[in-house]
Order: sequence, then structure tokens, then C-alpha cells
Amino acid sequence: MDRIDDMQAFVTVVQEGSFTRAAERLDTSPQMISKQVSRLEERLGVRLLNRTTRRVHLTEAGEGYAQRAEHLLEDFADLEQQLGDYQVQAQGQLRISAPVSFATLQLPALLCDFQQAFPKITVDLQLNDRKVDIVEEGFDVALRIGQLKDSSLVARYLAPVRLVRCASPAYLREHGTPATLQELKQHQYLGYSYAEQSTGTGQVLLESNNGEILTECAIRGAGIVLQPTFICGKAIRSGQLQVILEGEEPEPLGLYALYAHRKLLAPKVRSFIEFIDGYFGIPPVWDRAD
Repeated sequence: MDRIDDMQAFVTVVQEGSFTRAAERLDTSPQMISKQVSRLEERLGVRLLNRTTRRVHLTEAGEGYAQRAEHLLEDFADLEQQLGDYQVQAQGQLRISAPVSFATLQLPALLCDFQQAFPKITVDLQLNDRKVDIVEEGFDVALRIGQLKDSSLVARYLAPVRLVRCASPAYLREHGTPATLQELKQHQYLGYSYAEQSTGTGQVLLESNNGEILTECAIRGAGIVLQPTFICGKAIRSGQLQVILEGEEPEPLGLYALYAHRKLLAPKVRSFIEFIDGYFGIPPVWDRAD
């Protein structure tokens, strides 16, 4: 364990800015910290720190090593936590936030399977299409669909989410089938309120923050809709909807599980993340033939 201890001593000196404060944090002496850092430098054959009477400065090699070492120590702590979790049965209430349509269409089977596997975990599932603040609102995990921007949250990619434009055969017979994106502007369109980017379509006759409603209206001939296949896929396979402009599909979105911390993850949260990872498959279940 000397290598890990020496690495920990070095990283703590970097974080604290001095050997004295690092020693206080690690409950040892400055002399021991200095010995460990010197031993690390000797083993690596490179100077990591330049020492002065008042503070320490990272060398160029030290900067690169410090970043990698910090990540390695986090991974090591996470590994030990995982092993410790095997000794503690996952239990307690797990609060999950999820998008409305995805949850109603795709989560019932998963939740039942999860509770069979982890009977001591109770689930509180709250449905909301807005982006909840999982820390402020007390959620353990949030399922989100989109192209995630930089965030302080940890994100686990779960599955691709394909977006398609479609309309009912009756609507296309009456109004024609657009062959280009430009021709979409001549058509009636059903718009999703939370869309993050312009779809470049024609007149929006109906707008809603619920994709299932928009898809049902499209089935009834109200216009063209852009929706994820986990909502409209069944109607497409049954012939109620017809995909148009397949070569002009938007970039797929992703389904993600978001949680607040990577280190010291509660067993109930880790159990759910590991359970849902791979559950839907690639391609996901909603894109496979019945």
C-alpha cells in the first residue's frame, strides 16, 4: 500500500498547499508527508514539487501527475465503497425523477423487475418533463433525455433515443408527402413545447408539452409530428403513422441517469444505476419489432 499512501500524501499536499496542512488532514507529521513525497519522486525519477520556505509549487510533470493521481485515488475509493456495499443490503426509499411519457410507456416493467431484485428498496417515482434540481428537490436519481450540457452531476448513458418525423397515411394522401426539409414549411405541424432547437417546420397548429397527445393527434390526421420512437414506434409498426424524410432525421438524443455524487454512493442508488444500465439494450427495446 506504500504506493497508494505516497500518492495520497502528494495529492493532499497539492490540495492543501502545504506539507503542514496535509499532515493535519491525514493525521500524521509533516516529516512523514515529506518522506512519502520524496519516496514517490524517487520512484518516478522526476521532481513533482518545488519547495520553498512558505509554500510548494507544482512542476510541469507534477501538474500532469496530480490530475491523474487524483482520479486514480477517487477510483480506488469508489472500488472499496463498492466492495463494502456487498456487505450492506441495499434498502431505504429511492426517489426518482423521470420524463412523463418515457416513464408511463417504458418504466413499469423495469420498476417491477427492480423491486423483485431489491425488495428492501421502496421507490418514489415523480414524473415531470422539466429539468428538476435533484439536489435541491431531494431526488436520488433523475432520468433525462437530451444532449446533455456540462454539469456538476454524474451522468450514466443508458440508451439512444431516435427522433422521427411522421404523419398518418390519411394526412399524407390529402396533403402530399414532403420530399425535402424545405417542403415541410408547407405542411401542418404538431409542436413539442420543450423542444430545445428549432425544427424548421411550417405552421404549428397544435403545441403541447406531452408527446403522447401529439402522437395521437398525428394518428388522427392533424399534421406532421417529430417524436422519439419510444412514443410513436408502436403506431409506426402498426401502420397508423408513416415515417417521412428518413434521410433527414435529427441527431439521436440519449437517455441518461443523473445522480449527484460519484464517491460514497448509497447502496440503493448504486443498485438502481447498475440495474438500469443495459436494461433496455442496444438497440433499445422500443426500436425492436414486437
